[in-house]
Amino acid sequence: MTYFQKIRELTKGIPAELVDFSQPRDLARTPTQASSNFITNKEQGDWAENLVFRAINETSKNFIAVKYGKSDNLVAGEDGFDSFYQEFQNELDTIGKRPDLLIFKKTDFDINFGFDVSHIPHDEITEYVKKAVAGIEVRSSAFLIDRYEEAMQIKTEKFTEIALETKDKILAEFQDVLSHPSRENYIDLLNNITAKTLNVTDFKVPGWRSSERLIQLNDLFKQLKSAIKEIQKRDYLSITPKVEDIKVVYKWIETFNVPHFYFQVFFDKVYGISFEQILQIISNTDNDGVIFSVESDTKNQNKTTIKIKSKEGIEIASKVDEPNHESVRKEMDRGRLLFYVTFKGGTAYLDIDNLTKILEIKNGDF
Repeated sequence: MTYFQKIRELTKGIPAELVDFSQPRDLARTPTQASSNFITNKEQGDWAENLVFRAINETSKNFIAVKYGKSDNLVAGEDGFDSFYQEFQNELDTIGKRPDLLIFKKTDFDINFGFDVSHIPHDEITEYVKKAVAGIEVRSSAFLIDRYEEAMQIKTEKFTEIALETKDKILAEFQDVLSHPSRENYIDLLNNITAKTLNVTDFKVPGWRSSERLIQLNDLFKQLKSAIKEIQKRDYLSITPKVEDIKVVYKWIETFNVPHFYFQVFFDKVYGISFEQILQIISNTDNDGVIFSVESDTKNQNKTTIKIKSKEGIEIASKVDEPNHESVRKEMDRGRLLFYVTFKGGTAYLDIDNLTKILEIKNGDF
């Protein structure tokens, strides 16, 4: 069974409610205006891609990373962007979405094409691309993952303590009020709240205002509800394939039969996961809300994004040296100014054992 055939079989188990492979991809509208935040995010993504690119090429003896993903320095609102964007959309329908990087054996690397084939028309490099051992989509996140997880653990412990103490206070001090027939259901609700059930508990705050005792009790229910909401927020950083990208990544794999991977770059570590594992995770509905969630990403035009716990993947780099950063002024049409942040430098310290494991390369061959 070829790699593509394996992926095709996995897609048959994906719920159509999540990704309907029987339907063509939704057509994207051409962006009309870029923002400073958008350009900063793009710069961060370009830095993350370059970080992985340099790390592989500076570390490996037998493999070479080549830039491949369709990219351009143009942004929405600049001359030439509309034609670039339309060309990109046409390519998505023809060969699928290019991953940011290709990994070649040194013996298959073509010096005539060089280290960047991103601007070469796809029909000129089709056979070359098929020689790659991996395609890597690089995503970036503006977090330190270790600091984030430490903060989330402290936060969860804090609000768990608040919630349980508030529950106990209500039951200890307001039994007389809750014993009324119209309010006694709240006693059952409170008795069922434990540290294990907080993440699934939900109720409507009563809204009582007709006496001082009821106001106090109502305020305690508000406090309890607020603490529970904090506990129920997603508490993990994620590897983030967009739902709309699943189809075009599949199309690319169908075209080239090259294994595909997502690398998520944080400012302290890098995690990787195979496209095959992504499909395995999202095809199991029992994983929904446990190790992945589906959300509208406000940072990416509210596009529906699958957010998989980063640590379901594998740690590709155990340490990242942060880049230097500086502010840049960009003048758009009509004199509109955008100010954004650009990133330079930084180093990813690859975990060779993990990298070769995920890419299915023998350690000694890397």
